[in-house]
Amino acid sequence: MADLLPYQYALIGLIFVWSGFVRSGLGFGGAVLSLPFLLLVHNDPLVFLPLIAMHLLFFSSLTIALNNRRQPSGSPKRAGTVDWRYLGRILGIMIVPKLIGVLGLLTLPGNIMSIIIFVIVAAYSLSYISNRPFRSNSRVVDTLFLMLGGYVSGTSLIGAPLIIAVAAQHLAKEQFRDTLFALWFILVTIKMAAFLYAGVDLQLIHHLWLLPCAAIGHLIGLRAHTHIMHAETPVFFRVLGGVLLTVSAIGIWSMLQD
Repeated sequence: MADLLPYQYALIGLIFVWSGFVRSGLGFGGAVLSLPFLLLVHNDPLVFLPLIAMHLLFFSSLTIALNNRRQPSGSPKRAGTVDWRYLGRILGIMIVPKLIGVLGLLTLPGNIMSIIIFVIVAAYSLSYISNRPFRSNSRVVDTLFLMLGGYVSGTSLIGAPLIIAVAAQHLAKEQFRDTLFALWFILVTIKMAAFLYAGVDLQLIHHLWLLPCAAIGHLIGLRAHTHIMHAETPVFFRVLGGVLLTVSAIGIWSMLQD
């Protein structure tokens, strides 16, 4: 990122504000809803994935810790915001495909990985536009979705919609976001270990200015989450799907021109 122009840095900062917003507001989307925009600014997934991963580790652990801090003595006991039993169950299904996906990320050429990311995001965007998000209807389909979501998460950190298709049917609304945060924390820790082993540049110097950008979005997203908990927002997701489809189409076209 050292050779980028000033306007590119400004765009990257704005995209990370957006990333922080959707992550804390929805419980997912920090990667899938920001990576396509980042790749249009600078087409190299391995530059941005360590940054997104570090932000996810920081903000997910902070949010879970604050939501489950010790209650004053005498106050009514409240259930935790993470369903650890269900988390352990889906991790057992996802772990092997996750590791396979991580190896795929480190061996595929950057242009091929970018096209794969844009195609996956385009498929997600169509589900948002049609208001028909991926849904699972049986234990076998649940397992397939989780395995595929684990693999996609391993390659690019954007397997959330497939995982959510399963998790949304089995988690209480109050435990949904933080259980996903705990899942992302574990999955991203595996990816970060692979990055370190492979000698991938973690872009540590750029955390000094991108972490505050993500923090601004995170704080706004926390407020939005309260409203989202009490309302359905199909129009928002349709508009979001249209934007993502446009970005993905532009990204695929630009990749094929190279």
